[in-house]
Amino acid sequence: MTRGRVGWGVRFPPVGVGDVSKRILLGRKLRSAQLGETLLPKRIALPVFASDALSSVAYAPDEVFIMLSLAGASAYVWSWKIALAVALVMAAVIASYRQTVHAYPSGGGDYEVATVNLGATAGTTVASALLVDYILTVAVSISSASQYAASAIPSVQGHEALFGSVMVVLLMAMNLRGIRESGSFFAVPTYAFMVAILGMCFYGFVEMASGTLPQVESARYDIAPSPDYEGSLTTFALMFLLARAFSSGCAALTGVEAISNGVPAFQRPKSRNAATTLLLLGLIAISMMVSVIVLAKQMGLKYVDPHELDRLLLDGEPVGADHDQHAVIAQIARAVFHDFSPGFYLVVTVTGVILVLAANTAFNGFPVLGSILAKDGFAPRALGSRGDRLAYSNGIVFLAVCAIVLIVAFDAETTKLIQLYIVGVFVSFNLSQLGMIRHWTRALTTEKDAGTRRRMQRSRAINAVGLSFTAVVLVIVLVTKFLAGAWITILAMIFFFAVMRGIKKHYDKVQAELAADDLDKVLPTRVHAIVLVSKIHKPTLRALAFAKASRPNALEAVYVATDAAETNRLIEEWDRRNLGVPLKILHSPYRELIKPVVEYTAEIRKANPRGVVAVYIPEYVVGRWWEQFLHNQTALRLKGRLLFSPGVMVTSVPYQLSSSQIAIEREERGDARGRPGDARSGRQIR
Repeated sequence: MTRGRVGWGVRFPPVGVGDVSKRILLGRKLRSAQLGETLLPKRIALPVFASDALSSVAYAPDEVFIMLSLAGASAYVWSWKIALAVALVMAAVIASYRQTVHAYPSGGGDYEVATVNLGATAGTTVASALLVDYILTVAVSISSASQYAASAIPSVQGHEALFGSVMVVLLMAMNLRGIRESGSFFAVPTYAFMVAILGMCFYGFVEMASGTLPQVESARYDIAPSPDYEGSLTTFALMFLLARAFSSGCAALTGVEAISNGVPAFQRPKSRNAATTLLLLGLIAISMMVSVIVLAKQMGLKYVDPHELDRLLLDGEPVGADHDQHAVIAQIARAVFHDFSPGFYLVVTVTGVILVLAANTAFNGFPVLGSILAKDGFAPRALGSRGDRLAYSNGIVFLAVCAIVLIVAFDAETTKLIQLYIVGVFVSFNLSQLGMIRHWTRALTTEKDAGTRRRMQRSRAINAVGLSFTAVVLVIVLVTKFLAGAWITILAMIFFFAVMRGIKKHYDKVQAELAADDLDKVLPTRVHAIVLVSKIHKPTLRALAFAKASRPNALEAVYVATDAAETNRLIEEWDRRNLGVPLKILHSPYRELIKPVVEYTAEIRKANPRGVVAVYIPEYVVGRWWEQFLHNQTALRLKGRLLFSPGVMVTSVPYQLSSSQIAIEREERGDARGRPGDARSGRQIR
């Protein structure tokens, strides 16, 4: 405590320009004790964790119709059945994950379930799959949003990758401010998307019931089958086509697992709130997806791959490559709200926004998973560190960089990226469900209470059904998408798996190497101290004084001789001053400064292996950034070399040059200016 001109108060450190900029971007710092303030209520957790799964309504139906169109418009008769099949799988997965959040509420999700019940190899496999899926979630969602933006804003056309990269950076900045703050920001557009889509579908079904349901703009077109599907389809060809459409529709399941990974972010009771949010997510996502596909079929939709517009026919003639084919939801909204244009614009706008926000689910799941992997030693420990706003900042930045690389590499084309999608998430689904079955089976061997046993058996049955469904889907996805791009995802998973195992091996090796034993209690037999001398001046004299005060067993000054005249002058002055410390001259015929010192310390260490060599290096303290380049460069290089020398301790002895006062005065000026409210709060004003 110090007394200033106004009252008594604490002297606060100055705030630099960099810190002010950081506070503007990220907000005020949060103490670790304020972690509870960042926890999410269900109303905020739903848009935070559900935006990915909900946003799939914007592209999963499109992919289903694109696949079915390969056999012509007649294959659309299967669309609603595929929608129901996807809904059935989603319901089974949702029910399975409700068991997971109750059994493993720590936030490890699929990774923790697989590791605990199936072993480290299975856990690492799940982690690699989820990491790839999170990165692809951001890339696919942002790329899809870029395509929407390009269709609405002419200036974005041809620059979709740049637009998407900017969106990723903005999302990264929002999430660096903290999960609760980003969740509050994203809640309104996510709820607006739910209301808009469900309202559109409800109004459409009312019109269908009354017999006034209009046709979409593409209903007047016809579709020419792909050359591979011309003529009557064989049973095998039809089954393969339906499998491809089903696997594309299963993109709607991505993001479901995010809640099980984010349980720690919920307010208490965490497990119950997470399970309730999962149920709400399932009900809303299934209702939206099935409704959109059924309405599209009833309204005569015709939709083909954007790269195959020549198969879209009008009066028997191709529409041409310049035809503007609007997305499925956009066509439905334009037709349903034909007499209420604000409804159409609302649906299109919130759909584009939700595609950007869908990536927010990955920005919440990826950092948490990365922190758990870091804690277990499978990822760099930096991923486990919370930033100023208690978010896992390093994980957020790493995810953003990886997503931008993918967006640029694939030029923000959703059709290409979608082929890489959902492989990873279904790998994690399968291993997670298998792990949960083992969890319940093991728990049943020790549980005696009849009611609890019935609950566990019911949970095991739910997970068994989930496993059977997800296993079938995984096989279908691998068969139908492997050559189309899924092999890239598998290679990426193998890469992450190998990297994580390598990191774990390194950390285990270092831990074993650093483990303390009885030999570490033994003191060194002697300390041989050397003070590096460039000339006799104040920094050298201070280093000599400090070295003497440490009372080593042996002390000497060391000078590297590169010029005979300068060496002679130094020796003469050394003898004249009678400093009481012997001077050792290391001759360097090739004018090297660092190598002679390193070799000399190695010789001392070799002569006394149980002793240590203490090297004292005088260093200048400067006040201007550019002065760093003019001083201490040899000292920095020498310290870097000596760090790799066993038994050598390096001590920097600072000497403050007059320019260092500039930094002190800068701090004092910062304190003198004060801040708003200083006088009122009793802070020191100078």
